[in-house]
Parts: sequence; structure tokens; C-alpha cells
Amino acid sequence: MTEPEAVFNSSSGKNPRPVHPLHRRVALEFEGVSFSYGETKVLENASFHIHEGEFVALVGPNGSGKTTVLKLLLGLKTPGAGKIELFGARAGYVPQQPPGDEIFPISVRNVVRMGRLLPSRLYSKEDRSAAEEALRQAEISDLADRPYGALSGGQRRRVLVARALAARPDILILDEPTANMDAESGERLFDILGKLKGTTTILIVTHDTDFVSSLTDRVLCMGDGGEPRYGKVRGLLQHGTEAQGMRGVSRVIHDGIPADLCCGENGGELSPDGDGHS
Repeated sequence: MTEPEAVFNSSSGKNPRPVHPLHRRVALEFEGVSFSYGETKVLENASFHIHEGEFVALVGPNGSGKTTVLKLLLGLKTPGAGKIELFGARAGYVPQQPPGDEIFPISVRNVVRMGRLLPSRLYSKEDRSAAEEALRQAEISDLADRPYGALSGGQRRRVLVARALAARPDILILDEPTANMDAESGERLFDILGKLKGTTTILIVTHDTDFVSSLTDRVLCMGDGGEPRYGKVRGLLQHGTEAQGMRGVSRVIHDGIPADLCCGENGGELSPDGDGHS
């Protein structure tokens, strides 16, 4: 029997609850994760998971702990308790701020090739091919020979997306991807992400807790997460979205569902140990 596709965001607004693609495997999981900076608790028993091919937004005001979640995901910080699983998936990261000196004389092509860089190894034919493919995916092949420092902010962000894609990641993580971008550049970036959706798991981080891209399947919101199976939580809730009249924008429905529950098409909830982890 053919498995039904989950319907994520209803354009009619009649199904604003977060809906998981239960027929897909989990790509990453936080399970009972706690983390503190000294005496300051940032996460306590936080749990959530993302399925393969999902487009998820992690939202919260500045200082709420979004960056900490990213650092834990990328292995730059170690949780004080709990576990984080990427199940062997490769993660590509697009930072909010471009690293290094922007006036350093390096071409766009060589920035993208850095996504294939490994210690003590020259670029291979496969590396060069992957970089060219990433340039095409990010729609910047025409900029390949230009100096990186000569580009606009929107173009530089697409270069950093291409650098992450050159590693052929299973999961693409973007920190405030449209920060300091004009509307046209932002739309073009999300057009590119829309073409990746479904084949690449995408997690974007933003401080806007009310509106997200219409590509978004679910929203994870930093805050107190209620009382799910791990006890008291300081971490995340999940929300659904509702289509708006504005092109490419959905409104976040703050319905306060614990982040570690799976929601199917009929609105029923499954624990992460249920059928959702096939």
C-alpha cells in the first residue's frame, strides 16, 4: 500500500497544526538535552526531532538560546545531559556573518571549493565537480570568477549557501539567512531553498516569532516547553503555520505543542518512539 504524503501547511488555514511526514525517517534528534553557561540554564530536558526532507524554522528572540542549539547540533558544544543524534547525516552550515576578511583577494569559485576542504589533501576532480554543481544550485555560476569581496550582501549569502552545498550535506542549517538582505535578494534565496526542499533537510534560524517563509513545515520556538515525558522543560515548543496573503510568507500559530511529539495528518500525536520513527 502506498504511504500517504503528509500535508504540511494548509493554504486555507484549516490545518495550522504542525504536521510531520511520518513515513520519513528522523534526520536529527535532541533527546532530553540540558545545557548551561555556568549557573545560567539555557536548555533543560529539551527534546525535538526533524524528519528527512523537512523544512523547519527555529525561532526565538535574541538571547533565547537559538545559537546554543546550533552549536550543540554542529558539535561545537557538548550537552550537560541528554543526547543529540544526526544518524550519520552530513550537516552543512551557513553562518549569519561571513567569516574572515571580506577584502581578502579570493574568487567566488574558491570560496565555494572551501566546502570540500580537508586537511592534507589537494582538491580532487570530484571536489571540483561538486563545487561547480553547488554554484549552479545557488544560481551563481556567472559570479564564479568574481572577487568575493566585490559582491553584494545577497550575493555573498548565496556564495555561503553554495559553499555549504559543495559538501553535499544531508542537512542544511542556516543562521538568520535573510539578515541585512533586501526583499528581492531574500525571495531569490528562498526560491533556491525551495528547490532543495524534500531532498535536503533544512533548518533555518530566525528571531521573527510571528512570520516565517511559506516553505516552512513546522516551527520550533525557544521557550518553556511544558511537561512532556522528560519532566520539567526549558527548551522548545512546536507550532504550525497558516498561509498569509503576502507572497511567500506564513503566520506562526502559537499553539504550544511540546516539541517532542509527532503530529500526523489527522491531528493525532505520537511519541517519538512511535511509528513516526520508521
